[in-house]
Amino acid sequence: MTAADIPDTSRTGAGRETTMASRAVTLSLLLVSTVYFLFPLWWLLVSVTKPFGRQFSGNGLWFDGFGLFENISRLTEQNDGIFWRWMLNSVLYCGIGALAGTLLSAMAGYLLAKYRFRGRNALFGTVLAAVLIPKILFTLPLYLMFSGIGLIDNPLAVLLPSIVSPFGVYLARIFAAQSVPDEVIEAGRLDGASEFRIFRTVALPMMLPALVTIFLFQFVDIWNNYLLPAMVLSDDRLQPVTVGLVGWNASHGVAVPAPLVVIGSLVSVVPLIVAFVALQRFWRAGMTAGAVK
Repeated sequence: MTAADIPDTSRTGAGRETTMASRAVTLSLLLVSTVYFLFPLWWLLVSVTKPFGRQFSGNGLWFDGFGLFENISRLTEQNDGIFWRWMLNSVLYCGIGALAGTLLSAMAGYLLAKYRFRGRNALFGTVLAAVLIPKILFTLPLYLMFSGIGLIDNPLAVLLPSIVSPFGVYLARIFAAQSVPDEVIEAGRLDGASEFRIFRTVALPMMLPALVTIFLFQFVDIWNNYLLPAMVLSDDRLQPVTVGLVGWNASHGVAVPAPLVVIGSLVSVVPLIVAFVALQRFWRAGMTAGAVK
């Protein structure tokens, strides 16, 4: 049998029906996934716009009156505006931790990808192993260590662990190996540039899409972290918004009205949405941005 004897089903009705069926199944799965992930956010949005005290009554999936500004005002007045202090703490912890973590990941990944030294593969294997270990397992050892050196109730107890990202190092290493040509590095060395200048002016711009991805992962991971800040920060003026909202919710509506927890939950996700929308355009940036012509 020759290639000419094999029937071409790509132009037949059966082939088109198969293609349309596969597309329909794919779109259906994507639609179900989208609804599943957006459902809690939609419920929060509807609940926050309701007049205060009616968050858990009526139709939870559609609007019933409008009390958004009153709700935000009540949130601000509760405990002398401690919620906004929590938000500021979270932004600082996430911003500083994500920036420092992204820079360290980029440097470590670039080093593993572009330099030859003894033990490089073993070091990268250790990084891969660290990716598989849940961070929650380090919480108690970190607490004991910080307690021993007097860092309890200190922002450094949250910042120091957050700047270490094995997954960020792994992603930076893979991306540096693929997107930063050795010829560009050699050209910089021939021009007399130092190794750090080559990394800063050549490699970093070429790795920008990966760096943005690492930053977003770090930002979200630090923002959602609860257990470590809850253990090392007993002062509510230093706590991030996740720990503060859980504390409010633990009062069961006695010290803090339950609707305020719902309102604060929606407000607390706004920075994550803003960060994603503001940085997503960099994902489409050229893979060789900053390279020599």
